[in-house]
Amino acid sequence: MKAPSHRRFVVPQPPGGCNVGPMKPSPEKLVGTTHAVLLRQELSSRNSALSASRNLPFALSRGEIPVVVYEPSSDLARHGNFLDESYSAILSRPEWKCRLDKVHSQSRSLPKKERIWKELDSCMSSDALLMNLFCFPGITENRAVMSLLGVECGSPPEFGFKARVPLNNSRADRTEVDMKIGALLVESKLTESDFQTKAVDIVRMYRDFEEVFESQSLVQLNDEYASYQLIRNVLAAHSLGLAFCVLLDSRRPDLLESWYAVMKCVRIAELRTRCKVLTWQELSQALPIDPQTFLDVKYGIVPPGRVPSTMASPEQ
Repeated sequence: MKAPSHRRFVVPQPPGGCNVGPMKPSPEKLVGTTHAVLLRQELSSRNSALSASRNLPFALSRGEIPVVVYEPSSDLARHGNFLDESYSAILSRPEWKCRLDKVHSQSRSLPKKERIWKELDSCMSSDALLMNLFCFPGITENRAVMSLLGVECGSPPEFGFKARVPLNNSRADRTEVDMKIGALLVESKLTESDFQTKAVDIVRMYRDFEEVFESQSLVQLNDEYASYQLIRNVLAAHSLGLAFCVLLDSRRPDLLESWYAVMKCVRIAELRTRCKVLTWQELSQALPIDPQTFLDVKYGIVPPGRVPSTMASPEQ
């Protein structure tokens, strides 16, 4: 059977612990910002080279670190920010395709076009990275990948899952979790500065907050709790009886420290065992060759112990 024609990524050989309790923004916060900036710089460089070498339709944002934003091809069948196979799968499923329509929150910094720029056009988008991998055909049947996640094979991913975390007023939180796959909630991170902050009074409105967390030990930045997204998603896992995983880049030790700072404040031992952190690098070692090469060329993400490629070019 003849394999379908699609673009492939080729890698040429290169030439020749955290404080707790109420606190003010600290040096650790600045260090975290530095890690994020360095990763943004690398992704900007990689995607600038990639888009130019493969003649992909793209534009650059204004700003100190230009962000590459890709456009769909003229026939709308391909998109420079996605693997061909993943993009085709996304277009074929309305519940996935609608994720492509979210308008870019920083559109004012982007060149004006007849087409409105979308969040998933950005080379910095963690959601685009997540969908590239988990919409790739056959990935949910890959035992190595599903084993890393602790999920049964064949479990379909649901993006933008509404967890409806219970509040004290008998209502529920309306925010989304990046992905639900089987009995696992997933939060994906890439170049984001942190896990967001939220006012103490608002976080305390969650019904199970005091039951789940040693609240006095959670990191506070002035009148806000740090790592709000982690707090919210742990509460979601608790209320729904699910597991929770954060997918992040190993080049972001600041995010990993934030994770452990929240986990040590979880009162319920059984709930802590349902929470895990996994790096894109660890996940990449279980992927098929095309997604693995895509991660290397576009993001500099490679299995632990390997050295990322230094350049990218299209297959001749």
